[in-house]
Amino acid sequence: MNVPSMPASRSEPVSAEGVVAAGAYVDGRRVANIAISEASSWRAKPGHVVWIGLHEPDMALLGAVQKQFDLHELAIEDANHAHQRPKIEQYGEALFIVARTAQLIEGRIAFGETHIFVGDGYLVSVRHGASTSYTPVRERCESCPRALARGEDYILYAILDFIVDNYSPVLESISEEVEGIEDDVLSKPISKAQIERLYMLRRDLLRLRTAIGPLVEVCRRLEHDELSMVRAAMQPLFRDVTDHVRNIQERIDSMREVLAFAFEASLLVGQAQETAVSKKLASWLAIIAIPTALAGIYGMNFKHMPELEWEYGYYLLLGVMLTACGSLYWRFRRAGWL
Repeated sequence: MNVPSMPASRSEPVSAEGVVAAGAYVDGRRVANIAISEASSWRAKPGHVVWIGLHEPDMALLGAVQKQFDLHELAIEDANHAHQRPKIEQYGEALFIVARTAQLIEGRIAFGETHIFVGDGYLVSVRHGASTSYTPVRERCESCPRALARGEDYILYAILDFIVDNYSPVLESISEEVEGIEDDVLSKPISKAQIERLYMLRRDLLRLRTAIGPLVEVCRRLEHDELSMVRAAMQPLFRDVTDHVRNIQERIDSMREVLAFAFEASLLVGQAQETAVSKKLASWLAIIAIPTALAGIYGMNFKHMPELEWEYGYYLLLGVMLTACGSLYWRFRRAGWL
């Protein structure tokens, strides 16, 4: 249904703290920046879709949003406590979706959450913790009114796709660091600090995999279940998000294997170097043992000893020492111990 567009008051500030953006859309074009208290009236207009973005709102703001869209009390309670696993729940004709977000902050993966309320003519997103702003999503959607005109289920797809796409920069940064450590592994044993870093990266990757794993089931339900607020034409898009999540899982598994290999390879290199040092020490000890033994024997203060008073005994003893030591050195050198 085509409804005449009203001039969008884009410069109008949204005064409520915690509200990132709140707009009403018709045919994919923003017609007004709205206040939370006006959301239900704009949503009730034919052909209008209300899109509200919140960032760590307090309970008072969530209560105001709940009143405007008649949201379920349990969903509001979940949205107020940002420690939920990815899930999708249906409350009447509305959906409540939780997705985990991730960012690399000071070398560690930090996690956040996005809670999404979707119903007839509205979508409300609530961000908590480490999360990239969804302003690029809104701008990209607004730049293509034809796509945005599909409605609230398209906005839901755009947000989920953006969340999944933002896992890639995290993995790429970790991948570059892992490659650097991997290059050092074969040249020298990695340090204690690097071992601790490998362990932390493996643990963070496991946490990331655990965080995004349930998102596959969320997208699967959006793709296959008969949900009234998700049109059949949108289901292939959610299938695409599912494929992206599975690709991310495969990359995580691959990187964890690389980290495990780097750790094991470092241990093997260290053991090999320790073995080489042990061989060298054993070789030199064997070589030194011969002159030490002979010198020890002939250094004893006994009066009657063979060859003790022989004129050439000293030179013979030196020759025996040099010959034996040289022979041992040649054998160890040939064996690769020296």
